[in-house]
Amino acid sequence: MNVRLHSKLASRRFNHGAGLVLMATFALSLASCSGAKQLSANQLNNPETQYTPPSMNGASGGGIGNLLTLGGGNKAAPAGSASGVAVNAYLWRASLDTLSFMPLASADPFAGVIITDWYSPPATPNERFKATAYVLGSLLSANDVKVSVFRQTLEAGTWVDQPVDPATANGIEDRILARAAELKAAGQLNG
Repeated sequence: MNVRLHSKLASRRFNHGAGLVLMATFALSLASCSGAKQLSANQLNNPETQYTPPSMNGASGGGIGNLLTLGGGNKAAPAGSASGVAVNAYLWRASLDTLSFMPLASADPFAGVIITDWYSPPATPNERFKATAYVLGSLLSANDVKVSVFRQTLEAGTWVDQPVDPATANGIEDRILARAAELKAAGQLNG
């Protein structure tokens, strides 16, 4: 009998201890949220006032990669970068200008991604191109812009993927960088 009584008391103490651990964990997780910036409904739906964590605006590359780096990334955004936008404004505008001859399918300035729709040059209607431009950071540098080009040809009524010369994407990147430099020299953007 004494052994049974001891085991019942031990199990009650264990259950009580598990409850305390659960409550402590809940209290800590709730306390960690207390420093979060509260936004109104208008601020959440307005791209000009949307909050981007400083760690995503840093010169260390920005983007979601910093979310996976625990503890680091508390550097302030460099001077001249737009508030709430994690990409360089000159590279963004230059990318849009350079790819403006192709129809635009999607543009996300917060992620720095521009996707064009298929474009067939008038001289070659059986060939079409599509481009995706990535503005990767907040600096005006060659490392912060990447372009991918896709090509298809019409064969027996079906569009077939074809290889693209890497010089094509490099040429577009060079034009984007040259245009960004022009925009910066002319001071045509706020920033």
